[in-house]
Amino acid sequence: MRSGRNVVNAEPPAIAPTLGAGMPRVAIIGSCITRDLWPIRGDGADGLAYVSRTSLPSLVSEPLLGFRPAKQPPAGLNGYQHSAMVADLEKTALARLVAFRPTHLIFDLIDERFDLLSVGRSIVTESWELEASGYLEQKAFGGARRVPRLSAACDRLWTRAAGEVAALIRATPLAEARLILHVSRWAHEVRDGSGLRAPLTNVAIMEGRPAEIAEHNSLLAGYEATLLDLMPHMERLDAPALRIADAEHRWGLSPFHFIPEYYAEIWRQLEALGVPRPIAGPVAPSVPAA
Repeated sequence: MRSGRNVVNAEPPAIAPTLGAGMPRVAIIGSCITRDLWPIRGDGADGLAYVSRTSLPSLVSEPLLGFRPAKQPPAGLNGYQHSAMVADLEKTALARLVAFRPTHLIFDLIDERFDLLSVGRSIVTESWELEASGYLEQKAFGGARRVPRLSAACDRLWTRAAGEVAALIRATPLAEARLILHVSRWAHEVRDGSGLRAPLTNVAIMEGRPAEIAEHNSLLAGYEATLLDLMPHMERLDAPALRIADAEHRWGLSPFHFIPEYYAEIWRQLEALGVPRPIAGPVAPSVPAA
């Protein structure tokens, strides 16, 4: 929590995707809630690849012309935060996912909360990481125009992009993956360490950008309906009764950092879809995840 608000941009350390022989290969687009299921084991999680800090319109857009990333992460960003943000600007994530050839592809739309920037022929995600990086001062961002997340213009961009992603899946090895929608919503309540529950209020996307939980939940419901309509068959992960924010969550209080029971139930559903729970370590959020 910062400055009295529950700021929802915190990102934990990274784990690099690795492959475990004979194990399912799980890819996540969107990442945050789903990614928190996996514990760190050594320097990675077997058979896991994920794309975060992006939006479907950015994911399918052209690279940002003239952008030059630094060799080392700018001050205030860790390696994963920097690489995820650079991937959003250089548009490398989809090729990486296709090359990974996942057996399961999970869509988790919780990162679909940031505004977008229209820059020339490119759409990029206006994430906290981008603002903190200092890259917005580069000439590549000259003339950038904000597309508010809750605007009709953003809705149109998102719907078109969802259609492009669906077409890509049908035309690439991603068609071989089992498609899964992890139903994403912001929690309305928070539970403290003593078990007491209270309304979750005063949330913000980033410092100085307050957000209404109901508005973003309505947005996510619409996005998910669009995705289900456009995609090949998708399985669903959903545990609405357990969607309660955890005041003791390792990554801090957030509308989508949930109580341990939520992750346990989602793991039960994932196991039924052929994704085994990691043997070592407890279920997140009590251990680091990328």
